[in-house]
Amino acid sequence: MNIAEAIRVALLSLWANKLRSVLTLLGVVIGVAAVIAVVTFVNGINGYVAEKIFNLGTDVFIIGKTPNVVTDVDQFIESQKRKDVTMEQYHAVAEGCDACKVVGASIRQFNSKVVYGTQSSTDTMVRGWTPTMAQIYDLDLVAGRMLNNSDENATSAVAIIGQDIRENLLGDTDPLGKEIRVDGKVFRVVGVGKKEGKTLGQSRDNYVIMPITTWLKNYGAHNSVYIWGKADDVGTSFETAIDQARVILRSRRHDRVGEKDSFVVETNASFLSIWSDLSGTFFIVMIVIASISLIVGGIVIMNIMLVSVTERTREIGIRKALGARPRDVLRQFLIESITMALIGGLIGVAGGIGVAKLVTLAIGMPSAIKLWAVAAGLTVAASVGVFFGVYPARKAAKLDPIAALRFEL
Repeated sequence: MNIAEAIRVALLSLWANKLRSVLTLLGVVIGVAAVIAVVTFVNGINGYVAEKIFNLGTDVFIIGKTPNVVTDVDQFIESQKRKDVTMEQYHAVAEGCDACKVVGASIRQFNSKVVYGTQSSTDTMVRGWTPTMAQIYDLDLVAGRMLNNSDENATSAVAIIGQDIRENLLGDTDPLGKEIRVDGKVFRVVGVGKKEGKTLGQSRDNYVIMPITTWLKNYGAHNSVYIWGKADDVGTSFETAIDQARVILRSRRHDRVGEKDSFVVETNASFLSIWSDLSGTFFIVMIVIASISLIVGGIVIMNIMLVSVTERTREIGIRKALGARPRDVLRQFLIESITMALIGGLIGVAGGIGVAKLVTLAIGMPSAIKLWAVAAGLTVAASVGVFFGVYPARKAAKLDPIAALRFEL
């Protein structure tokens, strides 16, 4: 029997016993689908994190009292004991960092309420920005203007709104010049941000941006700000800019020689490193879970192949009587096992991609299909077929032809 004939026999066997085939392949399908879905999500989110979430270029750094991303409770508790990063310290860095192309400051308030007429939004993020943040942060406007120095100096009640505020509160009304209430305070809309969409089910367009001086006036001056710095270039210029900012802040905050910084410096690389560690752990856990499913699927395939060997004992005897060698019989059953596993793998790949894309459509979680992941899924499925098909195939190959011809079910 050649390879094509062995594959044909395997397909006919699967088609003849449809329910048994579905149950046999279920474990492999679930395992491969889980692997493909996880890889698709991890690749998609990695790309999205790198491009969108932190809005940082390779020449931008952030200095704050606490990290933007906290992965350790002790680290969080320690950071809460530090002195606030103040606007005075921001101005010192802006004036003294010669290697910085531009320096900005930001602060934020979560879970705010925005009202226009009878419409309102909740869980809105209110950001306080210096005008220089427009040169650092990746925010595009579709209407109006950015904040300027006059807004900051005059503590003006002006705001830039996200698309969620525009669509849900103002509807088709031209938003420019309209007055909205942010946590009870009246603001005039001067700009509208470009739609950014969702990340992990959370909208990135539910925000209001106001001058940082206005923010501090409304929410309290005793809040720690984040200092943003953008260097002239990457490499040496970038490291020099960070070093200059650190020296200035250590002096202003009276950090003693030999002691750790009383603040944290974060870069695009540090954010991506944290995410890489988190996503790597998630990936490993999911692969382990998927592997259990694949092992169960492989055991089921082996069990069904043993049943098949028993059902086709007389057929094996006839083949051997007609001259089939043990290796021919072994190859036949091994190919059938691999074929079943590959079919399960193909269904799993399609299912994994389908699930990933459905989740992307439903909650906006980024996903990216990689050809290597598809190839890996099929390779894993084929490997399961080989590993768990060897024993039944060897058992069939070792059957005595005389005993096989006399065998009765």
